[in-house]
Order: sequence, then C-alpha cells, then structure tokens
Amino acid sequence: MGKRKDFEGVLLYDIVFTDSRKGLKASREDLERIFGTSDPYKIAERIVMEGEVPLKTEQRRAMIEEKKKQIIAYISRHCIDTRTKAPIPPLRVERALEEIDLRIDPFKPAEAQVPEVIKKLAEVIPIKQQSTQLRVRIPAAFVGKSYGVIKENSEILEEEWLSDGSCLLKVVIPAGILSSFIERLGGITRGAAQVEVLEEREIKG
Repeated sequence: MGKRKDFEGVLLYDIVFTDSRKGLKASREDLERIFGTSDPYKIAERIVMEGEVPLKTEQRRAMIEEKKKQIIAYISRHCIDTRTKAPIPPLRVERALEEIDLRIDPFKPAEAQVPEVIKKLAEVIPIKQQSTQLRVRIPAAFVGKSYGVIKENSEILEEEWLSDGSCLLKVVIPAGILSSFIERLGGITRGAAQVEVLEEREIKG
C-alpha cells in the first residue's frame, strides 16, 4: 500500500535467479554488471519500481479489451459530435477506434488515455469533450426522488432551498448525457423540473 520503505521480510528468498523454475542463481558479477549492485533487496526494489509485469497474450488482450470498453464509455458520456451537438453512441466510437492507429495501455487509467484518444478520433469524426453547466429547479414534491439522480450524474456547484420547499441547484454535467439527464428528470418530476443551460465549456486535454 505504499507504506513499506524496504523489501526486507517481503522476499521469499534473498536470492536473484536467472531461472527460478530451474533454481539457477545469477552470479555476483552479472548482478553487478546489470544492476550496479549485488544487494538482493536493492535489486528487488528496482525490479518492482522499474520492471514490467509479464503477462500471457490472452491476459494482455483481455486487459486491453476491458480498458477499451472503459475508454468508449467515457467518450460516449463526455463527448459530443461538433456538427450535431449530439452525444456520440458507443458503437460509433468503437467503429471510429478501428479506423485509427491507437495503442491502448492496459495498465494506464482509461481517463488518462482519453485526451490522446480524442485527438486521434478527431481525424475521423467531428468530436470534442465538453461539459454543460445547468441551473435546475426541482419542486418540493419531487426533491426526494430527483436529488439522488442529480448527485449521481453531476457535480453540484451551488445548492439553495427556497421558501416553498423547492430546490434550486447549479450543476455541471458531461455534455454527452445532457439529453438523457433532462429526460430522466422530466420523467421523475412529471415534467415539472425546470432546467436552464447556463454555459457550455470545451475540455481540452
């Protein structure tokens, strides 16, 4: 968890192997030449901090596929078509990804890879990442059912409770879910929710 300062008590053996299955030990000379030290704890620390985790082909493929799904979901939620201002469906994002030269890192967080992905996607589809700031007023009778949905899908910037029991909120949501967000609120409040778009802001990586 990042709390251990050394590797003593962590290693099963204080030996560096060239082939652990065969029990072949690395020579002191080789260790000094490659790592600059023969201390197994210093070597272990360097391997953990700088080495790569060996993965089977199937494992790497599965991890990349899962990361790809996360990237697609993020883009569909946060990005819009610059021509139509409409959200970009996951299937369209997936097909566009097949047209570009993209290397997905299975270890890097999906969100951290998004800026580069969007830059490459812009070569084949009109796309930008955008957030939308809204002012939302929920009548008192529907606050209980609506508040959780609002909190789940947006960042609440300001919150004011009015004398009639209604709630006035200023929120920011990903532009890709604007339509579905308004539609969902409308369904919960039977059309009584008031939603006003205050600002649309492009997010650049």
